[in-house]
Amino acid sequence: MGKGGMSHGETKDGEDENMAAWLLGVNTLKIQPFKLPSLGPQDVRVRMKAVGICGSDVHYLKTMRCAHFVVKEPMVIGHECAGIVEEVGSEVKSVVPGDRVALEPGISCWRCDLCKEGRYNLCPDMKFFATPPVHGSLANQVVHPADLCFKLPDDVSLEEGAMCEPLSVGVHACRRANTGPETNVLVMGSWTHRTCYTASSSCFWSTQNCHCGCGRLSFVCRQGSWC
Repeated sequence: MGKGGMSHGETKDGEDENMAAWLLGVNTLKIQPFKLPSLGPQDVRVRMKAVGICGSDVHYLKTMRCAHFVVKEPMVIGHECAGIVEEVGSEVKSVVPGDRVALEPGISCWRCDLCKEGRYNLCPDMKFFATPPVHGSLANQVVHPADLCFKLPDDVSLEEGAMCEPLSVGVHACRRANTGPETNVLVMGSWTHRTCYTASSSCFWSTQNCHCGCGRLSFVCRQGSWC
């Protein structure tokens, strides 16, 4: 989990053992126990209901690495996620048990200059779900900071909530590229992020979106893209 954990451990009486999808080697996944860390005063325990599959997850599965991040020991995968709050820490005020939430998968330090400038995504001490050596969220439950759990509106499903993270990346990319009505956009690939990039660029009124490698033709075509 974002706050760490172990592969085995005792459970409280009457509680089901927490299970997770562990990456053990190339093309080798195994469902096995995963002990949650203690719930801190600012933390929440969330039962996962939807977890997306990112290209980084596939890279780790196929090669045990993604760019310069290398899996050197068994790791729980998954980072695009949403679930239902089951327990809150003693100082948590933003959510209550039963709330449906989307999780921001990156825990930054909040102390460095980049964090103080609001660019916390670039924090050099970032602890990000399923980025070695930090475990991910493809588990029954996770423990995560309450400040990084965002309540979902009633008309947003948990599956859509899990897409908030890749959608935010698409929105950020469009803002960085200054996408507008006169912009032609090429989106490569059809993983979750790429599909969300297509949706984001459509919302920014891009003139024409070309989506290559479509595995989700019905969705991207509804966004006005051609493949």
